[in-house]
Amino acid sequence: MRTRIKELRARDGLTQEELARKVNVRRETIVFLEKGKYNPSLQLAHAIARVFGLPIEEVFILA
Repeated sequence: MRTRIKELRARDGLTQEELARKVNVRRETIVFLEKGKYNPSLQLAHAIARVFGLPIEEVFILA
């Protein structure tokens, strides 16, 4: 799975740590998500998409 998390974080000026705090996960989880090494739960995907104000399918792209 490909994500736009890194791109969207840059757009919004968020660090990995700040995003992690907003969605209540560890920074390492954001690192793994950005590298495509972790598939989030639906709840986490929804929380991340909500931070960016986008639908889940615009943040997480099935490759």
